[in-house]
Amino acid sequence: MTSPAMPGLADLDDVSLTGRMLGALLYYAPDRPEVISLLELLSNDNWQEEWPCGAMSEIRAAATLINTGLNIEHRQTLDEAYQRLFIGPDALPAPPWGSVYLDRESVVFGNSMLDLRQWQASLGIEVQQQQREPEDHIGLLLMLAAWLAENQPEQLSTLLSDHVLPWSSRFLVLLEERAEHPFYQGIAQLTSITLAHWQQRLNVPVISKDLFF
Repeated sequence: MTSPAMPGLADLDDVSLTGRMLGALLYYAPDRPEVISLLELLSNDNWQEEWPCGAMSEIRAAATLINTGLNIEHRQTLDEAYQRLFIGPDALPAPPWGSVYLDRESVVFGNSMLDLRQWQASLGIEVQQQQREPEDHIGLLLMLAAWLAENQPEQLSTLLSDHVLPWSSRFLVLLEERAEHPFYQGIAQLTSITLAHWQQRLNVPVISKDLFF
C-alpha cells in the first residue's frame, strides 16, 4: 500500500485557516476572546466568498444559517445554545467527543480517546487545556489538524483517517438536527463541507468503525 502523497502548500494553508476557525467555534464559548473576533468576521458577508473549502452553493447555504444566528434576535440566545449543546448540565444532544460514538459503552475517556492520546504522545504532542477535557473533542481535533498542517503535515492524514472522520459526520448530523439555533446549525453544515473538502483534497482514506451513538 502506498502512503498518501504529502499535501500541497495551498491545501495545508486551507486546513490551517479553516481548522483553527471551526475548532475554536466548536470548542470555546461565544463570549471568549477567541470566538468574539470570529463572530465579528462571520457577521460580514464577505467571508463566504473567501472560504476555501467546498462548493460555493453549499457555503452560502451554511452562511445563511450562520448569519441568521448572529442577528439581534438569535445572538441573544447564542450563549444559552452553547451551554446546552456543549456543557450541560443536561445530557448533551450531540456529544462532541469521539469516544462517545466509537466506544461500545458510549463513554468519554474511552478506548478510542486513549488511542488518540497515545498517538499524540508518540509524536511529542501535548494538548494544552485549561480544564481536564478529553482530547477527542471535535473542536480540539480541528485545531490539532490546523497545527499539524503547520508543523507536522505528514501526520495530517493519520489524524483524519483514524481519529476524526470515522465519527465526525455522525456528530455533525446530530448537531445540525438538534442544535435548535441557526448559528450552530450553520457551523455544523460548514464543518461537514470543510471536512469533505479536506478528505478529497488530501486523498484521505477513512477507516470504517462501528458507531454506538
